[in-house]
Amino acid sequence: MTGFRPRISAREPFAPVPLPDGRARLAEAFSAQPCDGASTGFVLAHLRSASQPFLWITDRLTLIETGEPYTLSTPFIRARLAKPADVLIAAEEGLRCGALSAVVAELWGNPKPLDFTASKRLAMRAETAGIPCWLIRHDATPDLSAARERWRLQSLPSLPLPDDAKAPGGPLWHAELFRSRERRPGHWVASYDHAAHRLDLVPALSDGALDKTAATTAQRVAS
Repeated sequence: MTGFRPRISAREPFAPVPLPDGRARLAEAFSAQPCDGASTGFVLAHLRSASQPFLWITDRLTLIETGEPYTLSTPFIRARLAKPADVLIAAEEGLRCGALSAVVAELWGNPKPLDFTASKRLAMRAETAGIPCWLIRHDATPDLSAARERWRLQSLPSLPLPDDAKAPGGPLWHAELFRSRERRPGHWVASYDHAAHRLDLVPALSDGALDKTAATTAQRVAS
């Protein structure tokens, strides 16, 4: 993506799931482009350090368009359901299960069952149970929602590996937090730190593409 580059002076380790008082929240991740995969990777980066399994629910259309999520480091339970309404019911039921570390629901477009009331129920259930809940919204426009945080994600070109310039490095995403009740919205270049099991966010500027120095720093963050 052009138009953004990392600010070298401020690297922010970031884990947006917990609320300030330690409770969990409902968050939404929107794909900037259909089937981009950035929102899926961004959410998985939050879940890979969890010791307990998480529940991943997908509606039929999302499964057709995007395929299966893939992770090796954290066990997860898959649910494939035909209707968006069933996905939302399953997400609520999953948030009642204390054995889960998180609940993720993938939905395509703007289905009628996902209205403000449905999102409010998920938000209240997540905060009451202490289990974070993510809604991944593919090919959707942000509508009225009770989600505590709302993200818009887009993939950036991965940087080359230091030992092989022709091989792709770790994933990079442009992450825009466009609504939050606890922090200031903004733009970041995000990468996943495998060693520390965390997301690293570098504030993004709208004055050009990745320059050489920024790319070198981002490569160190992503490796």
